[in-house]
Amino acid sequence: MGPDFIFMLTRADRTIEDAEHRLPEALQAGVRHIGFKDVGLPPTALRRLAGAIRAAGATAYLEVVSLDADSESASARMALDLGVDVLMGGTRPEVVSPVIAGSPIRYYPYPGAVVGHPCVLEGSIDSIVASARRLLAIPGVHGLDLLAYRYVGDVEALMRAVCREAGERPVVMAGSLDRAERLAAVADAGAAGFTVGTAALDGVFPAPVGLAHQLAYITAALQISSPGARA
Repeated sequence: MGPDFIFMLTRADRTIEDAEHRLPEALQAGVRHIGFKDVGLPPTALRRLAGAIRAAGATAYLEVVSLDADSESASARMALDLGVDVLMGGTRPEVVSPVIAGSPIRYYPYPGAVVGHPCVLEGSIDSIVASARRLLAIPGVHGLDLLAYRYVGDVEALMRAVCREAGERPVVMAGSLDRAERLAAVADAGAAGFTVGTAALDGVFPAPVGLAHQLAYITAALQISSPGARA
């Protein structure tokens, strides 16, 4: 069984303005893991969006775009308010974990040195693996959100190394997954999931025009590329 496809209603690391209108397309295409960022729309709109995702029986993900401790703490409080299932991203579990402690929210922070917006992952593979190890030792951290294709270096080696370090805990690959070869590499690395947002919304995959066709292409590519499908 391959990794979960998490469709992000985002472009350039921001929730798209028409996210609520694009959501039905994703649901009709059979996508059951849907996320968005904590920037791009006001909290009231994000609350409606999260509610609609969960009402449809899908899993709701909130990915943090924060550059400081105060905004990361605010994002954790937003996750509680929105009632999302998974909080991804951010680099400060010492700030986030106490906020969501006791809630059912699963928390997957970023390992490594994450800089800029849109985010870029810096450092050696060894340093990122060491960061992953430290994060996974913190109570309240359930998995990792790895900015694999935002890394300048051997991405496939990085993904494999972080997945090995995580063991049974999930690693989600995020950022710049915009071609079938990358989806295959994510599956081969042992990722639990991956996110695609901008690429599907902008129609970069070789499929007919329209979001539904893009999502169908990704789903089909995933089935073909997953290790179990090739066994």
